[in-house]
Amino acid sequence: MIDLLPLLLSAFVLGLLGGGHCLGMCGGLMGALTMAIPPEQRTRRLRLLVAYNLGRVLSYATAGLLIGLAGWAVASSPAAMALRVVAALLLISMGLYLAGWWNGLTRVEALGRGLWKRIQPVASRLMPVRNLPQALLLGTLWGWLPCGLVYSTLLWSASQGDALESALLMLAFGVGTWPVLLATGLAAERITALLRKRNVRMLGGVMVILFGLWTLPGPHQHWLMGHGGGAGSQAQGTPAQLHHH
Repeated sequence: MIDLLPLLLSAFVLGLLGGGHCLGMCGGLMGALTMAIPPEQRTRRLRLLVAYNLGRVLSYATAGLLIGLAGWAVASSPAAMALRVVAALLLISMGLYLAGWWNGLTRVEALGRGLWKRIQPVASRLMPVRNLPQALLLGTLWGWLPCGLVYSTLLWSASQGDALESALLMLAFGVGTWPVLLATGLAAERITALLRKRNVRMLGGVMVILFGLWTLPGPHQHWLMGHGGGAGSQAQGTPAQLHHH
């Protein structure tokens, strides 16, 4: 579990830095969900917003578990390396998108539109929201909204080769997105305005790009592991190192 902490922190930071993208993808939806709260329920707004986001994060964790099973199935095959490379390239693409330098990743989001077309009518029938279970269910459906950032993180989590780890990483990623979307739902203009600033988006994009480069298999990972783990890390052997890093 201790070896998993750096990865969990990375997933959380990835969700936090992806806040600018979340505003673009989900900010309008969060506003619509907030406006859908009946006037007599406005005093319970925070609880309903938390329920929305809890449902969304649970969907991410479920998706992580499912795709993690696929990652586990190929963990000992040559496909595992290919999966890690694709995950890294998607993360780099996500960083370029966040920084405003390249929008090619939006094509990846088209992959999930067919599923969302089936889910959206069900979600619409749950509005307006009147209670916490209803908000939780709506948030669970919302978690399947096509999103390049989520897809990139899913592939990265699957590349760990462990279904439970993939689910935990997606859970940490989802929690990282909370501050932005809760602030949007509560109309916290200062926070959302800060995250929309070009410099902040560029910084987040560069950090995600660096994370993607770190994820790419190569000599740089052996260098990082040799310097980060010392003799104890070297004693574990290469397979264990590759699994945990």
